[in-house]
This record gives sequence, structure tokens and C-alpha cells, in this order.
Amino acid sequence: MRGVDPKDVVRRGYDAISRAYRADDADEGGYAPWIRELRRRLPGRGTVLDLGCGCGVPVARALSEAGHAVTGVDLSEVQIQRARTLVPRATFRTADATAAEFPAASFDAVVCLYALIHMPLSEQPVLLRRIATWLRPGGWFLASAGQQAWTGTEDDWHGATMWWSHADAATYRTWITQAGLVVTEEEFVPEDESGHSLFWARRPVTETTP
Repeated sequence: MRGVDPKDVVRRGYDAISRAYRADDADEGGYAPWIRELRRRLPGRGTVLDLGCGCGVPVARALSEAGHAVTGVDLSEVQIQRARTLVPRATFRTADATAAEFPAASFDAVVCLYALIHMPLSEQPVLLRRIATWLRPGGWFLASAGQQAWTGTEDDWHGATMWWSHADAATYRTWITQAGLVVTEEEFVPEDESGHSLFWARRPVTETTP
């Protein structure tokens, strides 16, 4: 990986495997309980940012169909093109999530599932701090992150080279808290021989000034 931009590896990887990774008609699968719980917590016709939205299935699709205004961001142009077709009532943009700009207090929820771990480690806590500002007071952050620290590549992941970088769960808990959010729930999501950590966090309704 020396001399290679890991973000370019991720972008090209998902461009190549978009359909192999998730079909147009894929169901919610393991995302179902998280989507159901997020819908329960959102206000009627809430605003949601889906960072690393992929092809829009299943998160953006489910929330858009429930009447919420969804904005999706993804590094892969192929993923975004599919998302615009599959979830026509949502808004999608091709962008690096770590460089995306949104006004303060724009969203009732920010979702980042299996995307944070594709970003350079040094940029992740910075993004978490920005996410906290994008949330309205009382807004929810739902994210999957690493369970154990690891950075590396896989040469044949669904047919393409892919790259990841993540800290351990305790570090993510600290980063989320330092961003100004309150972690309300944390769980281990098993996958093969390891797994991920899932966090629910909330921007305080009443914030104190230091």
C-alpha cells in the first residue's frame, strides 16, 4: 500500500463490486433491528444523513419510504448512481465523508454503518466531532466501528481489493464522547471470527458551556 491512496482503493473497490456486494432488491438483513429502532427514535418526517450510504439499500431506502428526508454521501460514483435510481426521493452526493460540509444542527440523525472503518484512522475523530455539530440537540448518531484495532487490506473481497482501518471499541467510545455526544448503548456485532462494535449516541438536548 506504500504510495497508494487508501481512499482510492476503497472507491475503486466499491465501484467494481457494487452489485456483487448488495443487490437492488436486497432485504434489510442484519440492519433491520437498527433501522426499526432508529425509526422509532426519529421525529415524524425527520432529516437523516447516511454517511457511506452505498447504493442506498437498505438504510436510505427504508428511511425514505418511512417519510424521512434522507441525504446520502458515498465515495463511490457507481454506488451513488445506483442509489439515485433505487431511492429516488432521497438526495445523494458523491463525496469524501471526511471533507463533506453541512450546516450546524441540520439532522435529526446521522447514520454511519460499515463506513467509518474505511477512512484513515487519523481522520475519524475529526469527522466524529463534525458529525456532532451536524446533529440537532437530541439528535441520534448510529455507527458501526471496530471492535479490535486493525489496519490492512484484503486482495479479494467480493472480487476486489479493499482497505480498512479501525481502532478498538474503547477508543471509539472515547472519541464519540470527546466529540460531545453521549453514548447510550454499545453492542458487539459478530462477523465471521471477529466482529464490529455498534454505538448509539446522542447530542445532549441541553448543552453546558465550559
